[in-house]
Amino acid sequence: MTKARRRYSGFRGGMAQIAFGNPFYSLTLGGRAPSVLAAVPPDPWPGDAGQGAAILSGVLRFAGQGLGMDPNGAPNWAPSNATQGWLAALHGFEWLRDLRAVGGDAARRRTRQLVLSWLDGNAAWSAESWAPDVLGARIANWIGLHDFYCASADDEFRARVFHSLARQTRHLTRVVPGNLGGAELITALKGMIYGGFCLPDHEKAGMEALRQLDRALPRQILADGGHVERNPSVQLRILRDLIDIRAVLRVAHVELSETLQHTIDRMTPALRFFRHGDGGLALFNGGAEEDAALVDTVLAQADARGRPLKSASHTGFERLIAGRTLVLMDSGSPPPPGLDARAHAGTLSMEVSVGKERMIVNCGSHPLDSGPWRPALAATAAHSTVTLAETNSSEVLEAGGLGRRPTHVASERQESDGAVLVVATHNGYARNFSFLHRRRVYLADNGEDLRGEDTLEPVIGATPENQPFALRFHLHPSVQAAFLGNGVVQLLLPSGAEWRLRATGGNIVLDESIYLGGGGEHRRTTQVVIHGHTGSDGTTVKWALRRERKGA
Repeated sequence: MTKARRRYSGFRGGMAQIAFGNPFYSLTLGGRAPSVLAAVPPDPWPGDAGQGAAILSGVLRFAGQGLGMDPNGAPNWAPSNATQGWLAALHGFEWLRDLRAVGGDAARRRTRQLVLSWLDGNAAWSAESWAPDVLGARIANWIGLHDFYCASADDEFRARVFHSLARQTRHLTRVVPGNLGGAELITALKGMIYGGFCLPDHEKAGMEALRQLDRALPRQILADGGHVERNPSVQLRILRDLIDIRAVLRVAHVELSETLQHTIDRMTPALRFFRHGDGGLALFNGGAEEDAALVDTVLAQADARGRPLKSASHTGFERLIAGRTLVLMDSGSPPPPGLDARAHAGTLSMEVSVGKERMIVNCGSHPLDSGPWRPALAATAAHSTVTLAETNSSEVLEAGGLGRRPTHVASERQESDGAVLVVATHNGYARNFSFLHRRRVYLADNGEDLRGEDTLEPVIGATPENQPFALRFHLHPSVQAAFLGNGVVQLLLPSGAEWRLRATGGNIVLDESIYLGGGGEHRRTTQVVIHGHTGSDGTTVKWALRRERKGA
């Protein structure tokens, strides 16, 4: 659960229950119910037919958790063992696309059964099913997928759906923005815009949502087009939401604001910035690889030109590319408090891919929003960077978000004849240990020579105690690693390409690691670890990653 939702949960637990959870409030949501939609926006997004087949067979698998139901009956809309993420996904109804991907009358009939079941059990306000961002997602999905499940339904079904949509939209206009921020606010506003311009006589709600959106976007989208949460998956999600909003305005013949179109134009190159050669996204701050086909669709629907930036200096990332080698590096400060619910302690971490093959990665994230996954995967040790004294560079809070964090992160970039050098520094270890971490990364013009230095240097005027450190390079599960001795590790990519990692300044070993780039499925993998002690005057680890040519 994000911080925004937790704040709303606290309110829901007290005043919201009193204000919304009584029968009299339900009466205030009444009004004239529409019999048709004023506009039906397109829905170009792909679904997962495999996931749809699982739903038809009685398995609801959302947010890393799978729960069963009677394949012909009504699901339990509030199972006691469900996580917050699972409930949000269930009540958000994005899974309608998965049933649409299955296709056929059986999938359509089952969809109608499930929608009717929701109407029977959730017509009145409840804390989880009527949370603003969940509500916004559901309104948008019910309207956007209208042609799949509703257009050919009988009049009684359609009347119930439209009556509920009007009630949900009325409630949403009363609670947004509230304490929402970040992606959750955009999703809630999207629902208001769908309800406002697609339901007859609700334009006032749509116009108010557009005014709020125009205020929210400059606060969330930075000058280089990156989102303030610094999470590539959130970048994808918000860009997709904005594309949907634009589509609604077009079919409803509402003038597009300059803010909306300009934001789409800036966010699109920033999304390309985070793509590896396999088409998926980098793993920073709780992001996942995402489906490459979906990323392709979002970029195509954005219809915005612009090559990926080399440097996203406002968002705080660097992109080094030469030959077939790509390096993505976190060179910025963590997201600000209130927008850091998904943030990781991965400052100065990096990922490396060669062509379509990932080589060095961060460990990723798990969709479960509770339990041991959050602190484990958000830890500095789960990233390809330096950990000092087995301590995170930012304090990871189990409930989400960060506590203590670097107060200063800086980077410089130089380019010459196709080669790139990035030097970045953070002071996340200065307060507790009186050390700065400085990382120098150099990529040669042919892309086959990647070199770096990781230095832990004392803060000026300090005489720090000796501390243990570990420099980690987590490997993608498809990479085979072998220790050759003398500080050399062989890395074999699936294509057969061989790279060798050499390091001085510490002891190099191979250790076990874990990879959750797919957003739930954990896969065993390997990490290269260079460990040692700082010394009172600091230490420097020099490393080099070079491609080995046979016969060279």
